[in-house]
Amino acid sequence: MIKKATFPHPMVIMLAFVVLATILTYVIPAGKFERRLDPTSEREIVIPGSYSETESRPVGFWNMLVKVPEGIIAGADVVVLILILGGAFYIVDKTGAFQAGLEFLVTRFESATSLLLSMLGIVFAAAGALNGLQEEIIAMVPVLMILARNIGYSSISVIAISLGSAVIGGSFGPSNPFSVLIAQKVADVEVFSGGVFRMIFLVLALGFWIVYFLRTGKDSVNPISGNLLKSTKLAPFHQLILLLVAATFAIMIVGLSNWNWGYNEMSAIFFAMGLLVGWIGKLGVNGTAKAYSEGFSEMIFAGVIVGLARSIYLVLNEGQIIDTIIYGLFTPVQNLPASAAGLGMMASQALLHIPVPSTSGQAVLTMPLLAPVADLTGMSRQVVVLAYQYGAGLMDLVTPSNGAIMAILAAGKISYNDWIKQAWKPILVLFGFGALSIVCAVWYFQ
Repeated sequence: MIKKATFPHPMVIMLAFVVLATILTYVIPAGKFERRLDPTSEREIVIPGSYSETESRPVGFWNMLVKVPEGIIAGADVVVLILILGGAFYIVDKTGAFQAGLEFLVTRFESATSLLLSMLGIVFAAAGALNGLQEEIIAMVPVLMILARNIGYSSISVIAISLGSAVIGGSFGPSNPFSVLIAQKVADVEVFSGGVFRMIFLVLALGFWIVYFLRTGKDSVNPISGNLLKSTKLAPFHQLILLLVAATFAIMIVGLSNWNWGYNEMSAIFFAMGLLVGWIGKLGVNGTAKAYSEGFSEMIFAGVIVGLARSIYLVLNEGQIIDTIIYGLFTPVQNLPASAAGLGMMASQALLHIPVPSTSGQAVLTMPLLAPVADLTGMSRQVVVLAYQYGAGLMDLVTPSNGAIMAILAAGKISYNDWIKQAWKPILVLFGFGALSIVCAVWYFQ
């Protein structure tokens, strides 16, 4: 009997990318752009036309190994957020509030599960558009898996409707502070401009995505379970806990948007939420501490995956080949007609997002180079921002170097192979919407 080949474990995939990045430092010439501090965005941006080759700096085997712990350390703020989120949500789960809330929802939407999932997708898309929600979903995965089982949908379809909708909101929306707003600032485009145009394609893309997984996501192996306590009411303390969770997310969004919050501030507010939930849920001091530690242990692997994604970037950066990759990808589009140049930029941004998984980092790397190209080709700089949004943003659903998606899949016990097999067709359609948007934008923003 022939055994079915086992797809590599997520950690194997990430380490393979670290090795590949190391090999590339021996193949791709080293080079760099000069940089200056931009007073508007308060970030270092590259100076167009300043690229030059430098002395080769290939990364040796020992340095490659060192980059593994260095990557985890470099991503410590995100790793800590993941651990604290995991602990806080585990405490909420221990109080029974999540299960009670899900039973309440399933009861209310028993004959309209499609409406329930559609509402879920819209909420996640709004969060993606407002604050680029991704890593925060990792801690929600256990709850999403329970929801999937109880409404008869596959795990992949519920992850797609949650994570996928958040990525679509961040990629197509007009207000993601970590991508579109940074890109508009660096490209010297009015912030929030082109909002109506973006919203039209956001609605089209999100509508397609949700409908696709509603139609294909029914779980024939594990249909709706019949063992739910058909709750018609939520206990007062469950209502209070769920309200506290919702309020914490609301405060986080305000903090990110108005108070210049980062990962540490988010960690702090969720840590406080966990303590309050433990008190409200009468877990006691020791019970709350134990639940926190158990939640940490559930999320350690997801945190390591995020750290390994940073390791890939650190290897490429030490070998000084990232600027060479950027130069090689974007130089050819300069002599193309406007529409072709815009599509070429989107494709180049998508490819670049593999070695540069940070959307904000990619914005400050590429916008100073592409804004003058837009001027030369006669297109609006708004088109350059759109090409960046779609190319970099949508690749978050594909590239293993995005630690968030790999951690979410790992937490949901979904292999990367199964994810790609289920999602590659609708992802291609999303890229099609992006391409159509760019062609229309060339005309619309003249």
